[in-house]
Amino acid sequence: MGGPRSDPPRPAAEPVAPGEGRRAEDTGEGLRAGDTNGEGRQAGNTGEGVRSNGTGEGRQADKTREVRRADKTGEDHRADEARESRQADEAGEGHRAHEAGQGRRTGETRPAGKGRPSGGKGGRGPGRPGGGAPRFAKPLTVGSVLGWTALSVIVPGVAHLRAGHRRTGLVLIGAYAVLLLAALAYVLTRTQENVATLVGDDALIAVTALAALGALCWFAVVVTSYVALSPNRLNQQGQIVSGIVVGVLCVSVMAPFALTANTVLATRDAIQTIFPSVPSDPDVAPIKEADPWNGKNRVNFLLIGGDAAGNRTGVRTDSMTVASVDIRTGNTVLFSLPRNLQHVRFPPSSPLHKQFPNGYMAELPNGGLLNEVWQYANDHPEIMGGHNKGPRALMDAIGYTLNLEINYYALMNMFGFADLVDAIGGLKIRVEQDVKWGGHFGTAGTIKAGFRKLTGEEALWYGRSRVNSDDFSRMSRQRCVIGAFTKQATPDKILINFSKIAGAAKRLAQTNIPQKLVQPLVALAFKVKSAKITSMQFVPPDFWPGAADWVKIRRAAIKAVADSVKPARRAQAANVSASPGAPSAGAPTSTGPATTAARPTQTPTRNGSQKTAKTLEELCGL
Repeated sequence: MGGPRSDPPRPAAEPVAPGEGRRAEDTGEGLRAGDTNGEGRQAGNTGEGVRSNGTGEGRQADKTREVRRADKTGEDHRADEARESRQADEAGEGHRAHEAGQGRRTGETRPAGKGRPSGGKGGRGPGRPGGGAPRFAKPLTVGSVLGWTALSVIVPGVAHLRAGHRRTGLVLIGAYAVLLLAALAYVLTRTQENVATLVGDDALIAVTALAALGALCWFAVVVTSYVALSPNRLNQQGQIVSGIVVGVLCVSVMAPFALTANTVLATRDAIQTIFPSVPSDPDVAPIKEADPWNGKNRVNFLLIGGDAAGNRTGVRTDSMTVASVDIRTGNTVLFSLPRNLQHVRFPPSSPLHKQFPNGYMAELPNGGLLNEVWQYANDHPEIMGGHNKGPRALMDAIGYTLNLEINYYALMNMFGFADLVDAIGGLKIRVEQDVKWGGHFGTAGTIKAGFRKLTGEEALWYGRSRVNSDDFSRMSRQRCVIGAFTKQATPDKILINFSKIAGAAKRLAQTNIPQKLVQPLVALAFKVKSAKITSMQFVPPDFWPGAADWVKIRRAAIKAVADSVKPARRAQAANVSASPGAPSAGAPTSTGPATTAARPTQTPTRNGSQKTAKTLEELCGL
């Protein structure tokens, strides 16, 4: 067995697996991984390096090429990130991207100090924590969501701006600014005549539609503002609370528009109820849109206070006043006629002229009072030629007495007037003497002398009380009540309490003024409110109702009308008649020591001589 001895075979070199054969020093040098954007691996080999058998040099070259390709890939990723950053900044979305999920191509991590630059184009910008996306505000809480939503009620669009919807917010703010400027321009350019156009039927319908549209628009603003603020990010309790509060806010925002629409509809209903659409009086002239007053310089209204109590039959006209208004200036003369004026005449055109050629009930020495004419005409349609001719008969009698053409009338029940007084908050009147009221003996109470604010019931009884009084004194007080109401029923009070006023007028008023004349009538009322108002009443000692001097009455009326268009005369410094019962100008006054006011022997409101009309300020101390 002497063959040659063979050496045992050497073990073959173990193959080196891909990625192995690299050894890092214990000091931590060696393999370094790049960030999530795929930066290349840098092999630290400050120690022994990579050792392999046979193929080490080739592997070293392959690894060098891989590192270069990884570096190039990392640069491409950084360029892509820079472009994405610029696009995010330009869009202004403000959403922060989580760095762990952006641009990750491998499972490697970015070394510290690498990646996006801290400044410059496409960078995150200095001073931002962690180099993250910009944060525009703190996260919204329940209070902030409700606050921004409520603020959008006043300035629509601010909640959208806060939520980042810049374009929508700017559009809403711009539209709101345009609406405010348009409303301001409309208000500043309106005149009294323009305001009167708002009572037209078409205008009332348009205002109602605009109020409904405004309610819907503001409701939509509140809801969209709330949704834009993303309340779903709140916790469950916050969502419930904010939803309830926003619902209440929606109702509150729509309430003023609903109130406006309701007031306008009440106005329209009252106008249609009170004023006839088709004149029932054939003597009422047709209304021309270009000239509603048919070329007249004056228009005369008969204002009647009716006393239709439940224990009385028909209507008894206890208060009769003619308002003669100058259409150009609004200057007005109030003529008060006593209810017990006897044996009035009728014009030849009236059916009652043939029935009473010598005056109404002239054959009755103690009858034929003026306040009976209305009911007599209604009770005798065979004489008047139709039913409900009482207003026309009274207008004919008073117009013939004053030598004025009475164009229109308006009847208000006395108790309805009390409701009107309450609707405007009462009347401030100077009471000259204590006035007892209630029944025939004044058992209900006493209205004390001095400046008083009267309720509706007190104002009614102040003008109607007969306790220690007579009809002429009542007329004086009624005149002051009418004058006080005219002066104190300001537009703001009427608007605030219009529903009450319209309701009272609708139930208790009657007139022959056609609907087409309402708009010109409102414009005329604005003139009257700021014009001169004088008053004259035909009472003793100058005018005796039992034996009236008709010629004297007509002359006094003509003079009062002529004086009303003259410039207002200055009140005299002394002895100016400031109330119905005060001494007239020029009357002698007592020079004795001051004493308590003595009760007059006749009435609490004596009637001095009044041959000319006087202003309500002089007569009533308004």
